[in-house]
This record gives sequence, C-alpha cells and structure tokens, in this order.
Amino acid sequence: MKYIVVGLGNFGLSLAEKLTKLGNEVIGIDNSIAKVEAVKEKISYAICLDATDEFAMSGLPWKDTDIVIIAIGEDTGANIMATAMVKKLHPNRIISRAITPIHETILEAMNVETIIHPEDESAERWAKKLSLKGMVDSFELSMNFSIAEISIPDKLVGKTIEEVGFRNNYNLVCVTIIKKIADKNLFGKVKRINQIQGVVTTDTVLEAADILVIYGDNEDIKKFIKSN
Repeated sequence: MKYIVVGLGNFGLSLAEKLTKLGNEVIGIDNSIAKVEAVKEKISYAICLDATDEFAMSGLPWKDTDIVIIAIGEDTGANIMATAMVKKLHPNRIISRAITPIHETILEAMNVETIIHPEDESAERWAKKLSLKGMVDSFELSMNFSIAEISIPDKLVGKTIEEVGFRNNYNLVCVTIIKKIADKNLFGKVKRINQIQGVVTTDTVLEAADILVIYGDNEDIKKFIKSN
C-alpha cells in the first residue's frame, strides 16, 4: 500500500519507518530539512515542504495514495490546518493525530473518521493495523499471540459462529463481537462508538457492521484475514 505521513516528529518518523519495513511505499513530509535529511535513507521518499501550503501540497501524488496520516503533534493549529488541506486534496482515508480532547472534537467536526492518540498507542501497533487490510485493532499478549479486532469479511456476513468454524477451520477463538452505535459529540455531530456484545454463542449471527474480536497465533490471524 501507499502512504503519506505528514510530520516527521518522533511518532511520525517511527510510523513511517515501520510501515516501510513492512513493505509499504511511504512518502514522509516535514517543514524541517533536518528531519527530512535524517529519514531519507529509511523510507521510500522524504520531502521538505509546508503541510499548510496548498500549492506545495497539491504537487503530491494524492490519487495514488491509499492512506494519509497527519502525525503533527507539536503544533495543534498546524495539525488542524494540514488535516483540512489533506481533506480537500485527498478524499480517501485520512488519519489524524489528536493531542487534547478539544482537538479531537474539532477533528470529529471535520469528519475525520480515524483519530489517533500516539501518546497512548505505539507506532508499531498502528503500522500493523494499517498494513493488514481488515484489521481494526490488536493487542499483543506475547511475541506470537494477540487479541485482534477485525471487520467482518463480506463472505462471512449472515453466518453463525458455528458455521464459520473459527476453531476447526482457522485455529482461532472468537472472544466477542463489537457493534457500532450512534452517539453525539459536543457539536451535536453523530459519531459511532463501540458496544461490546458479551460472550458469543455458537448461534450468534455475524452482521455486516460488526467487528470480530478473536484470539490466536499472529500467523493464524494473518491467514484468516487474507483468506477472507
């Protein structure tokens, strides 16, 4: 996949490097030439430009980019301006970093669907989430085993837990299901929040908007995602 990472501070730099190591094409941009020089040998492309300058930003390959990550953290204003700029230029998936609750609320009002808090989440965890299509989130219990949140694959919609056969067919355990329910933020804007459904049973039916929470070996989780 192809990514643009805006802001090469500690988090942005670490995320760009890890995404590159996972085999992705990454363009990193920052207005500091020192940061760009430091990373240019570690990622696909490193460019020095001002992310709040529409003319400069318009020259990037937006049509060929799958996901844009706004990783600016030191300057909330620059983060918001860069996010607005990217939304104008890149209609596909945008991920933006939030520093404070009010910052997050502003990003929600801008219809940014995915907001991250790198102070609480590792770049490595996000690199894995972004690289595996269908992976919503994951929590490593050890080097080999994880609990993962995965979007319901289309071909499994309407099937029961028993029909899917997580244990027999995939060597995985289905822990629970998360459903998205509507809620409103301070601006009255509707957003989706997670509601855990409790322990699943063999006759639990998988629905299109559900998120599976599964446990197992990392390799088995990857095989499940790729096979579906």
